[in-house]
Amino acid sequence: MTNHPQGTSDGQLRWGILGTGFIAGLQTQDLIENGFTVQAVGSRALQSSKAFGDNYSIPTAHGSYEALVADPDVDIVYIATPHPFHHANALLALNAGKHVLVEKAFTINAREAQELVALAESKGLVALEAMWSRFLPHMVRLREVIQEGTLGEVRKVVASHNQNLPKDPAHRLNDPALGGGALLDLGVYPISFAFDVLGAPESIRASASMTPTGVDRQTAAIFEYADGQQAILDCALDTAGNNRAVVIGTEGWIDIESTWYNPTPFTVFDTHGNVLERFEQPVGGRGMQYQAAEMERLVREGVTAGTILPPSESVAVMTAMDEIRRQIGLSYEADAGTSEGSARA
Repeated sequence: MTNHPQGTSDGQLRWGILGTGFIAGLQTQDLIENGFTVQAVGSRALQSSKAFGDNYSIPTAHGSYEALVADPDVDIVYIATPHPFHHANALLALNAGKHVLVEKAFTINAREAQELVALAESKGLVALEAMWSRFLPHMVRLREVIQEGTLGEVRKVVASHNQNLPKDPAHRLNDPALGGGALLDLGVYPISFAFDVLGAPESIRASASMTPTGVDRQTAAIFEYADGQQAILDCALDTAGNNRAVVIGTEGWIDIESTWYNPTPFTVFDTHGNVLERFEQPVGGRGMQYQAAEMERLVREGVTAGTILPPSESVAVMTAMDEIRRQIGLSYEADAGTSEGSARA
């Protein structure tokens, strides 16, 4: 068994927080509690930036994103804005020479993702998707169990992400102009999980129900693979669920408890239902420190792609979501002039 990530920092690299919303607060709290240096915050409104900075004792507050990315005391920028703005915000930071940790969904579509990744690579900078669940200790151990052959041949992944979220038509989740819908906010978790375990699918079949505002209220997808494996994935934004996940193989299965994408235990069973292993590791805070630790490792080692979530896979996940959106008839303004990709990444 390999050493599991510690999620801590020596504090040498300096972080800038771009955006001051709810998710920015969660990440900042986990950074501070685990020894990371949060040097600056930037918002489109200086008042918002100062309030956020005061709340987390951040030394510098900037009244624009441009000022934040130009700050010479910032090494890494965490992009915490809603996903329709990730592309522009990340390009801004990359062009200023900063590494970026970009909230998921990485972008609105694969074209934007590819542009972002290509720019980062050309500049020798890290562009890491903040799919925080991938870096959690239970996911690290889960990959080990699969690689050790405990499950035999993995045949199926089943994962759900269903929540009861605001119904207000003006809320960003329900607004097509803001990239609303269940898929990009919630479905990205099970989709990324399927990629993590099984890789890119050969084909995708998807269906959805839409809201009155024209975004997907609930979406289901089946990923099919060349050797017959399947991933059965679903998400919804107006119905809560138990949000468990399972990986099924010829020699056993892994049951990840609710909520599977948060720090949570899992149990490994053999084909007769006997318990082979139960993994449970306490995690401080929300658990977003682990992705930050991976970000710092990549920067320190001077590499632009890790093995847990390389930039090419973030593009592939967006390609799959483009295909799902094509099948369910959901398009965004950012898709104009874009031929949404095929299922194959």
